[in-house]
Amino acid sequence: MTGATPQSALHAAGPVADALLGVTGLLSAGAALILLGVMALLVVAVRRREGTLNVRLWLLGGGVVFPVVVLTALFAYSEWHRPPWQPVPPKDALIVGVTGHMWWWEVRYRDPATGAEVVTANEIRIPVGRPVYFGLGSADVIHSFWIPALGGKMDMLPGRVQHLRLQADRAGVWRGQCAEYCGEQHARMALHVVAQAPAEFDAWLAAQARPAPPAGALSPALARGREAFLAHRCDACHTVRGVSATSRLGPDLTHVGSRLYLGAGTVANDADGRAAWVAHTQALKPGARMPSSHTRLDDATLRSIADWLGHLE
Repeated sequence: MTGATPQSALHAAGPVADALLGVTGLLSAGAALILLGVMALLVVAVRRREGTLNVRLWLLGGGVVFPVVVLTALFAYSEWHRPPWQPVPPKDALIVGVTGHMWWWEVRYRDPATGAEVVTANEIRIPVGRPVYFGLGSADVIHSFWIPALGGKMDMLPGRVQHLRLQADRAGVWRGQCAEYCGEQHARMALHVVAQAPAEFDAWLAAQARPAPPAGALSPALARGREAFLAHRCDACHTVRGVSATSRLGPDLTHVGSRLYLGAGTVANDADGRAAWVAHTQALKPGARMPSSHTRLDDATLRSIADWLGHLE
């Protein structure tokens, strides 16, 4: 899996982002031309030594006619290129529910084989070329969902579901961000969108619907990590389907090993990153709801938990 492209609306990767980029380009070019025109008029006015200007004509033309014509044209152009909004999703759309928490993202799919809900966190996978209809909400304060390379942002309000339709035209990884200040770790509330070929996405979703491997399928070292996870009550906040009861206080970890990052984009999801995150959460993301564990667990136990979590793919 390649790294994420820059978090920029200038790297459009879908039809909605392309439309917004076109509007941005037109507005930028138009503003530059108007600025040049104003500067040219300023030079003419400074160099003019005799005669008088028809003040009323200039006020009418520059202060009324010109703004009305330009703004009307821009309104028509922007409405023509406005991303489509639909109160119900298209028939072929993938429906994804996203809930903002302080400071992470809960992501929900529907398993087409069983109809069961599939829950993951901080990473959204979508099929290339298929519209995605997002249902956006918040569990606490106002957040804002924004994937610059795929389209515009949408606020996420407590007690209300907002809708946003996006699409990726090519495979890749794009970084997103909460775009509404939501507290101490707002800057570290990122998410990544991974666009895959439709067959790869279907295989991924089918794998996500399965529970974690049973204890009997684990090596002794991984079994120790599973036992430590349960013994130290990590399951009080985190769900691991097939291992612990459901809890949504923290991200679902059933397949956490398959994700690119931990802590909503805070650290890379590799062996060292997992160990550091479990041991030193508050040093990496101060104010996160998860406490650091290095003060109450020895290094061997911490490493066994991190290794088991990495095995959950």
